Amino acid sequence: MRGVQIFSGNSHPLLSETVCERLGTTPAKVDLSKFSNGETNVNVGVSVRNQDVYIIQSGSKKINDSVMELLIMISACKGGSAKSITGMYFPYSRQSKKKSHRGSITARMLANLLTVAGVDHVITLDLHASQMQGFFAKPVDNLFAEPFIARWIRNNVAGWREAVVVSKNAGGTKRVTSLADTLKLNFGIVTTDRRRPKPGATLADSTVFFEGLERETAPLLKDRDPFIARTSADSHEASAEDPLPDSNEIDFGGLRPETPSGARRPSELEAVNEYTDVRVRDVITGRLVQGQLVDDDYPPSGPTSVPASGETTAGQSPSQEEDEAVPDAMMDSIISTTSSLPGDHALGGSFDAEESSDDEEGSVGKSVEQEKTITLVGDVRDRTVFLVDDMIDKAGSWIAAAETVVKRGGAQKVYCIATHGLFGDSSLEQMEACDSINHIVVTNSFPISPQVARKIKKLIVIDISSLLAESIRRHHYGESVSALFHLND
Repeated sequence: MRGVQIFSGNSHPLLSETVCERLGTTPAKVDLSKFSNGETNVNVGVSVRNQDVYIIQSGSKKINDSVMELLIMISACKGGSAKSITGMYFPYSRQSKKKSHRGSITARMLANLLTVAGVDHVITLDLHASQMQGFFAKPVDNLFAEPFIARWIRNNVAGWREAVVVSKNAGGTKRVTSLADTLKLNFGIVTTDRRRPKPGATLADSTVFFEGLERETAPLLKDRDPFIARTSADSHEASAEDPLPDSNEIDFGGLRPETPSGARRPSELEAVNEYTDVRVRDVITGRLVQGQLVDDDYPPSGPTSVPASGETTAGQSPSQEEDEAVPDAMMDSIISTTSSLPGDHALGGSFDAEESSDDEEGSVGKSVEQEKTITLVGDVRDRTVFLVDDMIDKAGSWIAAAETVVKRGGAQKVYCIATHGLFGDSSLEQMEACDSINHIVVTNSFPISPQVARKIKKLIVIDISSLLAESIRRHHYGESVSALFHLND
C-alpha cells in the first residue's frame, strides 16, 4: 500500500506484524526507549510527510507506558507533517463514568489527550462501553469481534444450534443478545445479588401489612389474596360470572370492584406452593460464599456474626458484645470506604463501566465479603453454554457463573468467550483448573505469551488481524467499513 506508514508500539508487536503481513508491508521503523529517569523517548525513523499514519497500540501489563508511547508517537508524526494519523485501540475504556462522588471519568480525559496530541481518527475494538465514542471530537470506528466469534462457533462447536448464550452479569446482556441473534440461539443471564436475605426466611413466613391498618387486623388479611380488591366483606363469595352491580349499589367503603379470577395475577403465597407459570421453572438460585458456589445446607456466613441470646465471649459482658456487633450494612459501608486502591489494569481501567462486571473482585477489602445469591435465568439443561463478555480479567465471576450453569442448571459444556483476554494475576490458571469450564476462547487483541498459551490446554485464540488490516485498507482508500460489522458466510 502506497502512502501508508504503520507503526507499532511495544504493547503487542506480534499483532502489528501480522496486520502488516496481511497488507503486504512491514511495520515502519520507530525507536522506542526510556531515559534513566523512566521518561519515554520516541524517534520516528521514516518520513511521514503527506502519509496516512496508523499506530497500533493495544493494552499491556504496563498500560501507562503504552499510553505515553501512543501519545508521543502521535505528536511526533503530527510534527512530521503526516497527512492523517489514526490511533488503533483505546485504553482506559473501563473508566467511562464516575464510580464515586469524587471519581474521575478517565476515558474522557484520555480522549482529550489523544485529540490534543493530534490524532485524526480512532479505531477501537469492542469498547467496554460503546457510548464513549461521544468523548471524541474526531471520528471513531468501534469494530466488533462478534462476527469472528460467531464464525468460529459455527465451524468448531458440535451441536451449536442447541446451545444457549449466557451473560455472566446484567451489564453484558446487550452483547449477549446480539450474539444470540446472530446465531439464532436462546439466551440466559446469571446475576449476583449482594443483598441476600437471611438464611431460613421464606416468603410464606412473611406477613403482609397494609398502610393505614392496625397491626391487630393485619393477621386477618394474611390468608387473603392481596391482588384481589373487594367491594364489601362478603364479596369474595361472589363468582366471576355474576354480572357487575349497578354503580349506585357499589359500596365504596371497599377498594374497588373485584377482578375476575381468570384475569387476576397469582398471589405470592400461591407462587410459593406451586408454579403458576412454566417460565418460573427456568429460574435457578444458588449460594456464593467467599466467591465459591456452595450447597444449600452450607452454614450461613457473613462479615460479622451476632452471638445468640445469653451467649458471651469470655471476659466480656452482653453490653460489650452488642457494642462490637456491627450491622452488615454498616460493615459494607466501612469496607467500601476503607478498601485499598486497586492497581493498574491491562486495559487501563480500575473499575468496569457497568455495575455488574468484575467490580466485586477489584478491591482488597472485598475479600471479606458476605454471602451472596447467584441466580440463573434460562433453560440450559443438557445443553452447551456460551458464557460471553467483552474481556476476561478476574476469574472469580467466570468460575461462579460456570459452576452455576453446570451444577445447578445441568449444562453439558461451558465455553468462556471474550474479545480481550487480559488474564490478570493467576486468573488463567484458575480457569484452567475449574472442572466446570471446558474451553476459554479469546482473540489475539491482547498479548498472550507463547509459553502460557502452550501450558493452558483449554485456551483457544482467534486471530482478528484480518479485521484490523481490512479496516486500515478501507479507511485508506475511502471505502465503507460497514461490511466489517457483519459476518458474510
